[in-house]
Amino acid sequence: MAKAPISIQAIESSCCVNVPERKRYKLYSSWMWILTFLTYCSYHMARKPISVVKNVLDKNCSEEIPPPGTDTNSTHWCNWPPFNEDNASNLLGYIDSTFLFTYAAAMFISGMVAERVDLRIFLSTGMVLSGLFCAMFGLGYTFEIHSIWYYILAQFLCGFVSATGWPGVVTALSNWFGKSKRGLIFGLWNIHTSLGNILGTLIASAFVTYNWSLSFVVPGIIIASLGVVVLFFLIPEPAMVGLPNPNAPKEGVATPPLQRRSIPEYSTATQEEAAGLLDSEVEQVSYIDKEVEAVSRQREEEAKESAIGFFSALMIPGVIEFSLCLFFAKLVSYTFLYWLPNYIYDNTSFGASVSANLSTFFDVGGMIGGVLAGLLSDSTGMAASTCSVMLVIAIPMMLIYLEFSSINVGVNIFLLIVVGILVNGPYSLITTAVSADLGTHESLRGSSKALATVSSIIDGTGSIGAAVGPLLAGLLSGSNWNNVFYMLMLSDVFALLLLTRLTTREVRQRLRQRRRNTHSHL
Repeated sequence: MAKAPISIQAIESSCCVNVPERKRYKLYSSWMWILTFLTYCSYHMARKPISVVKNVLDKNCSEEIPPPGTDTNSTHWCNWPPFNEDNASNLLGYIDSTFLFTYAAAMFISGMVAERVDLRIFLSTGMVLSGLFCAMFGLGYTFEIHSIWYYILAQFLCGFVSATGWPGVVTALSNWFGKSKRGLIFGLWNIHTSLGNILGTLIASAFVTYNWSLSFVVPGIIIASLGVVVLFFLIPEPAMVGLPNPNAPKEGVATPPLQRRSIPEYSTATQEEAAGLLDSEVEQVSYIDKEVEAVSRQREEEAKESAIGFFSALMIPGVIEFSLCLFFAKLVSYTFLYWLPNYIYDNTSFGASVSANLSTFFDVGGMIGGVLAGLLSDSTGMAASTCSVMLVIAIPMMLIYLEFSSINVGVNIFLLIVVGILVNGPYSLITTAVSADLGTHESLRGSSKALATVSSIIDGTGSIGAAVGPLLAGLLSGSNWNNVFYMLMLSDVFALLLLTRLTTREVRQRLRQRRRNTHSHL
């Protein structure tokens, strides 16, 4: 087991010696919730700028005043090369897909690597490199680079290192929280996705009209800086500070902190007993021996709990169904993420910056949807049914948004929030609470070594859908935006069908439970 960072060791030895275990656990678990929240918020913030900058790379040049000598026969004369040709939409679709397909492929590897290395180093390295490659895309404007391969390479590298985020944060947080109220805890925590999208949009839109390089450089600096914080303050496992893992078997006993020793209570001893204790030879306590014993116990535990293989994780009940469902659910969510500002820009009179800001209301709905899905899952114990209900309602709501979003700003905002709730609710629940539950499934007998692998399988499969969606949207939007929405609605239908078996099983179990309760009352 990796050691706690030096900064945490210093805090433990100086401030936490006399703090009760329960209070320490609450403090550390709260800190881990906050730090992992900020960590993945920054990952999403760093991948959002491209959806905002698209409106500048490929905009309507008919509204621009051409400089003298410009060939105005081309409708793309004002765009940034190489996006100044008729295939600009396709090129932007390829850039999106480069990031997303790379991210999806790397995700399957990332989970297995995360199970076998120090999560703190794993995450901090990924964050610093994500910041570097995010800024790399924007520096193409600064240095006037017009090769499409440069931008594809930047997105390829960014997608590869971004895959470090999800398995790392889900595993680290799941190690601190058990299954009790996990849906609510993770639902609130998963607000980081939408908040990161909103922050990324606002930061990018602040610079997009006059220097879109900063739309990438500023988020890059932020995520890299947070990576340094993670390096010094992340505690991936409670055992690092001598606290129990809530997912461990009941009979397991946590290793006590090395800085402490148990001091017997002698306050009730008589004077004679106290004198006898003082006169007796007491065996000296060796902190070196205690540390050796603790390390030995940790190694024994690690030997018993080896990391799970890819195919073993795939065979955990429910992993395949939820993975394939997430393929379609994430396809829908990421198509909105990458193309919603462009859709609003094309179908309203708003400029690039206003269209980007207006699209953030979809993410506001996503925040609400994640929490609502978590609450419903906790209260009913029916995760698949919760997802199914939201998917059923999402299908007609997307059609309603397509037909009525252009009426006025108020209607557009209201419909975006509702669609955001219904689209991101299932996506949020599957990637967080469901992944954590399956990663600590009873068939694993208390092992915590499957969390990163399971979450990477589920989110990796979903990320393939996230790559396919924007690619299809780029191809379909050139002819008619209606086709994009029909594709999204059909995807939700497939996601719903893939959960049919799990939903049916949950409903049957609930009906059997009700019948048993009725008979017991009689």
